[in-house]
Amino acid sequence: MAGSFFQRLKDGLTKSRETWVEKIGSIFQNREWDEQSLEEMEENLLTADVGVKATQKLMETLRGLTPSGSEDLARDMLSQLQQAMVKLLQDSAAAPRLEALSVRPWVVLFLGVNGVGKTTTIGKLAAQYKADGKKVLLVAGDTFRAAAVEQLEAWGRRAGAELIKHRAGSDPSAVVYDGVQAAKSRGIDVLLIDTAGRLHTKVHLVEELKKIRRVIAREQPGAPHETLLVLDATTGQNGLQQAKIFKEATEIDGIVLTKLDGTAKGGVIISIQEELGVSVRYIGVGEDVEDLQPFEAERFVEALFER
Repeated sequence: MAGSFFQRLKDGLTKSRETWVEKIGSIFQNREWDEQSLEEMEENLLTADVGVKATQKLMETLRGLTPSGSEDLARDMLSQLQQAMVKLLQDSAAAPRLEALSVRPWVVLFLGVNGVGKTTTIGKLAAQYKADGKKVLLVAGDTFRAAAVEQLEAWGRRAGAELIKHRAGSDPSAVVYDGVQAAKSRGIDVLLIDTAGRLHTKVHLVEELKKIRRVIAREQPGAPHETLLVLDATTGQNGLQQAKIFKEATEIDGIVLTKLDGTAKGGVIISIQEELGVSVRYIGVGEDVEDLQPFEAERFVEALFER
């Protein structure tokens, strides 16, 4: 399974790999490791959406390197860049608060604006948990969009997970309350809660999220155990700005970065972790359930550079 997962990851990062291998990797073909090479490298890292802060850190590392004098300078320096990227990703990732699924029901709250793939992410995770033998319950906390409820309901049927929903326009906190109560009474292992993603009314968003979290914590002490923010990788730095707004509004434990297969700027994953200090937990590299994968820095960087 690991091999097939890695191939899915490689396939999903095809567009990004063209940028990293053809543009960034090609710089190392120049046997002269000079300031011009470094400036070109910096420009390409920024173009790949690595972000200013992370790019500066990578460039500090590269400028501190001394070419080994080996016959294959390109391979030598490319390896150094990859190691620096892995370290940056690992160092900037926040550690989980609790071991996953150590509490039942394990409550996961999902945030994100409309269109980022939030409902699809919940559905895919539900299917993966079900395949692992877990009892899963979904909560349609986005009561403002009938389409969101219908989509989550369809994923529930596909995954074999039940759904708690109210009529359109209902108080999101009320449906979340019912969801937590149902999870406890039914012996549910994992409770996945969708929420509305409206950034144009920031004050309302903050208050709504605070109320939902209060309801969850009151009914299930210590919950939500994870709050995951879903971002669309194709939006690049705009996604980072969305993340900052949500982080101001509420506590975030991890990021789900979707649609990496649709962008050539996979470097945004480095920018997000570096700027927010929040770890990327999952990445989406395709349409299938198996294309939502736990994020591993070493595997990601390897897939980004491997031809």
